[in-house]
Amino acid sequence: MKRIGLFCGGFSSEYAISILSANTIQANFPKTYEVVKIVVSKDQWLVEFQGTSVPFDLNTCQFTHEGIQHKIDLGLVYIHGNPGENGKIQAFLDMHEIPYLNAGPLASSLSFDKWYCNQFLRAFDIPVAKSIFLTHIHEKSADEIINTLGLPIFVKPSDSGSSYGISKVKHVSELDQALVSAFQEGKTVVLESFLDGTEVTCGVYQTNDGIQTLPLTEIASENEFFDYDAKYNGKSQEITPARISKEIAIKVQERAKKIYQLLQLSSISRIDFMIVGDEPHVIEVNTTPGFSPASIVPQMLAVAEISIESFWKSIVEFEWKD
Repeated sequence: MKRIGLFCGGFSSEYAISILSANTIQANFPKTYEVVKIVVSKDQWLVEFQGTSVPFDLNTCQFTHEGIQHKIDLGLVYIHGNPGENGKIQAFLDMHEIPYLNAGPLASSLSFDKWYCNQFLRAFDIPVAKSIFLTHIHEKSADEIINTLGLPIFVKPSDSGSSYGISKVKHVSELDQALVSAFQEGKTVVLESFLDGTEVTCGVYQTNDGIQTLPLTEIASENEFFDYDAKYNGKSQEITPARISKEIAIKVQERAKKIYQLLQLSSISRIDFMIVGDEPHVIEVNTTPGFSPASIVPQMLAVAEISIESFWKSIVEFEWKD
């Protein structure tokens, strides 16, 4: 039986969500594979194996249990944020010549950074919000920012996969604190103009039958926007399928497929859009979307009447040419 190393945990504020995602995946993965969780933290990497936790050897990519060395045949990185969603573990696996289901280091790193990703997509005429990129908190004055983007604006850590540190600024007096919060989560920050429309998200993955999209989910947040509280604490309505016309839904799905191809993504990604008028603007690309019971992709699969087990089976069969 082939063994899959399911990397989870990580260094970001969403460590616990990654563990929940990994639990769901492990419990519903095709039984023809053995899935072992590799829990990553800054202190150590531990493999959960046969009721125990043993160290994962970063030099050999193996682990020892009861005196026997064990290897992994395939990696599945499910860390929300650093060092998984940004491609660092994928690069590590490349160095050890271990295949994995995820997008490669470049695609992961590019998709992970909100500003760089959107500038890349803008070059292919894909609509995105107008934005400003900051490398330090006092790089531009409040007047410069407001004159360029207007109000309200979104302030986000650019190089962080976390839902923390994001603010909607409606008054200039709120800007300084929003920048402080964003820079606490990342080294760079992106400020984006407000897009007034309907927020939807699209799950995209590839099988032997080509690039597939799942039913769109509409995000109707009870908060100012789809923040951590709305995402994980039930402060939003996630309506699947989205309450939009068939024509616009198809436009969103086709745009999501194009983005998936342009970024050279793999496995499952979730791409967020704001529909302004009838034009879908990209908000963010998630290459490791949540997979806990409360997450959106499992909800999309349920509406599509696709079991989680058959979903992952189709991805493995396409991505891993063993």
